[in-house]
Amino acid sequence: MISEWVLYIVFFLLAAVFTAFLGYCLYIHHLHQKYDHIPGPPRDSFLLGHSSSLTKAVYSDNNLIHDLFLHWAEKYGPVYRINTLHYVTIMVYCPEATKTIMMSPKYIKDPFVYKQLFNLFGKRFLGNGLITAVDHDMWYRQRRIMDPAFSSTYLRSLISTFDEMSERLMDKLEEMANNKTPAVMHDLVNCVTLDVICKVAFGVDLNLLNQKDSPFQNAVELCLKGMILDVRDPFFRLFPKNWKLIQQVREATELLRKTGEKWIQNRKTAVKNGEDVPKDILTQILKSAEEENVNNTQDLEQMLDNFVTFFIAGQETTANQLSFAIMALGRNPEIYKRAKAEVDEVLGTKREISNEDLGKLTYLSQVLKETLRLYPTAPGTNRWLHEDIVINGIKVPRGCSVMFSSYVSQRLEKFFKDPLKFDPERFDVNAPKPYYCYYPFSLGPRTCLGQVFAQMEAKLVLAKLLQRFEFSLVPGQSFDIKDNGTLRPKSGVICNIKQCS
Repeated sequence: MISEWVLYIVFFLLAAVFTAFLGYCLYIHHLHQKYDHIPGPPRDSFLLGHSSSLTKAVYSDNNLIHDLFLHWAEKYGPVYRINTLHYVTIMVYCPEATKTIMMSPKYIKDPFVYKQLFNLFGKRFLGNGLITAVDHDMWYRQRRIMDPAFSSTYLRSLISTFDEMSERLMDKLEEMANNKTPAVMHDLVNCVTLDVICKVAFGVDLNLLNQKDSPFQNAVELCLKGMILDVRDPFFRLFPKNWKLIQQVREATELLRKTGEKWIQNRKTAVKNGEDVPKDILTQILKSAEEENVNNTQDLEQMLDNFVTFFIAGQETTANQLSFAIMALGRNPEIYKRAKAEVDEVLGTKREISNEDLGKLTYLSQVLKETLRLYPTAPGTNRWLHEDIVINGIKVPRGCSVMFSSYVSQRLEKFFKDPLKFDPERFDVNAPKPYYCYYPFSLGPRTCLGQVFAQMEAKLVLAKLLQRFEFSLVPGQSFDIKDNGTLRPKSGVICNIKQCS
């Protein structure tokens, strides 16, 4: 009798599983019918779509997934489709559609993509911070609080701190030049950019150039690595071989948030006690938050979300941009000479750089803009299509994600002649302006809050480097790109350093 009931239960379970699977297959078929009029590469399989090709690209040592997107854009045009299981993404490289969608607040960030970053392997990570907040009202409230701390006027008042942190790098490079030690530039500028954001934003001096194996710095690295694996490989957490790394990433995430909570509470206490506090970004944020009557636990969690966001999205991307700029200058001697000549003319032998000096370094600005064209450190963003739309003559039904890749659009021949050539002249004041195909800091209302901060920092560090040192790339190193959540030089950019006479 019992065995018969067991057989019945097993039968009904199998029938339920089969029915669910059949229903899922029918839904996949429905999606294929709905979107298959849009061009795109052949699917690897009916159920998985293009998942196999995408996973292979993610784990490839020699190719970037962004190069695969570029290849498909060149083959299938400015609008093409990607299927992953029951999820459809429309890749778009049409300037008019980019303008329409990115510049409008009615197209929200794709909830599926950005809500994945709320937690990282079960630990709250970016939460509902400025990058990940999908709800427009929630995002706008945070942005209004943050804006005064990132205004051009306020950041210009902090240039002496940028200068002080940059001088530490110059001292380190002088020591390495005297010892004739090759410099791994990415590691060095990574320390500086993290020092800058800690000091300028939160009034904390980590002095990472004189530390080894900083837990905080390692935590940022681990979180970036975990983020890319969690978002792009839905099966990563299922394999026991990955569980050790997952636990390390969880601990790193917890360290970042606990550190942020400690720094924020210390500053709140100092303000409450009437102590003198730095006029830094954290003070500005707390001041604005008080005016907005932001005091509850949920708001504190959002402050921590943005604390983590600043380090993940701000520090790392600036370090990568500097590394790519140094690599590009080392590979292009004529551009290097011209940039150095401009720096020498504007700065001479002066040690402290002013805002006025930075404004005169126009060619250096072009170098940095061209660096971000060829090597955008944050290479893409998504929006959710809640209504039918026609893009480049193709009707795209609602209910899917639209992805914009600056890496792809900025390397397409139709937008930039000879796109793989590093040419700062593209951004000369008299050159034609790119029309909605160049967006390293995104576009529209969700454009990067820290873009002035990042470019001010990058320009000052690079100017000091060109003023004080001659550098050349060590032969034999790779110039490939590594994708670790943000794009960075794979080799770390190893240079021989010599002081200018």
